[in-house]
Amino acid sequence: MRTPDTYIAALGSFLPATVTTEQAVAQGLYPAETAEIHELGGAAVAGPIPAPEMALRAAEVAVKRSSLPADEFDLLLYASTWLQGPEGWLPHPYLQKHLVGPIPALEIRQGCNGMFSGLSMAVEYLRADPDRRSALLVAADNFGTPLMDRWRMSALFVAGDAASAVVLSKTDGFARLLSVCHTSIPEAEEIHRASEPLFPPGVSLGHSPDFFARLQEITAKVAAAPDSPLGAAMARVRDEIPVVVGRALEEAGIGLADIARVAFLNCSREATEQRCMVPLGLPMEKSTWDFGRMIGHCSASDQILSFEHLVTTGQLGAGQYLLLFGSAPGVLLSAAVVEMLRDPGWTE
Repeated sequence: MRTPDTYIAALGSFLPATVTTEQAVAQGLYPAETAEIHELGGAAVAGPIPAPEMALRAAEVAVKRSSLPADEFDLLLYASTWLQGPEGWLPHPYLQKHLVGPIPALEIRQGCNGMFSGLSMAVEYLRADPDRRSALLVAADNFGTPLMDRWRMSALFVAGDAASAVVLSKTDGFARLLSVCHTSIPEAEEIHRASEPLFPPGVSLGHSPDFFARLQEITAKVAAAPDSPLGAAMARVRDEIPVVVGRALEEAGIGLADIARVAFLNCSREATEQRCMVPLGLPMEKSTWDFGRMIGHCSASDQILSFEHLVTTGQLGAGQYLLLFGSAPGVLLSAAVVEMLRDPGWTE
């Protein structure tokens, strides 16, 4: 989807301190052999700070940086992947109450691609009415709950706690959103489910999510029958990566060679290589893996946190292009292209 006249007015984040993998190994939380193999450096750990409070803090930073009045936004979108608070309660009214007021708002449950879906929805919502001018997007998760083991839930990543925020504007910004594209491979939905029953949900029975066990099961199943429908679905997921990215680049009016940096999920080196950089034919030096490996996989916030890091550290400047790419259960692949227009001058 082309996104004409769509600007990024500001980014914001709440990123707690990192617990290093060395500390986690010493405390018996993380297997030493896993740390050595996957080269992950640590995970941001928020302690008892609720995810909606983290989202509020990230949103306050973004709104302040944008210089837009908090009560003049037209839309609030809140992306999440894990529990946000009491069952039967929704997180986005917390931000409405404390920041933006009674504007249209909703929660997005699109896995780790929630911010990509939010970008698409916000662009269309703003485009539908000439009087609508700006939208606030946030994502937040705190995985420090009894049913979630951030250090062992997957061999490919450790889970970090964080929140991120994006202010979209139709009038001005330090960067321009050029395109957002998605593709889904629904025949591959089993990859993230494996043989776990759909009902009753495992967490309702007190079972911790074990993504590594599901991955092992699916890997073994495909290895035993590579020509099966599931094997074909997994192959299609790999094949679609350059397709969806290519479409985003084409709609942005640039080529792959124009991309200065790539922000992907914060996962192991080999996962970053094989699920992003190698399929695109790009060197790891263009990725944000060195940053992401130190904060963990922060669900739907990964790419926005990396984007903000590149801007605040001077690694992305005016005239350069950033590719955001992600994948989520479904399987959903999403890509977005951003053009830097100027240095926003953020110092914090």
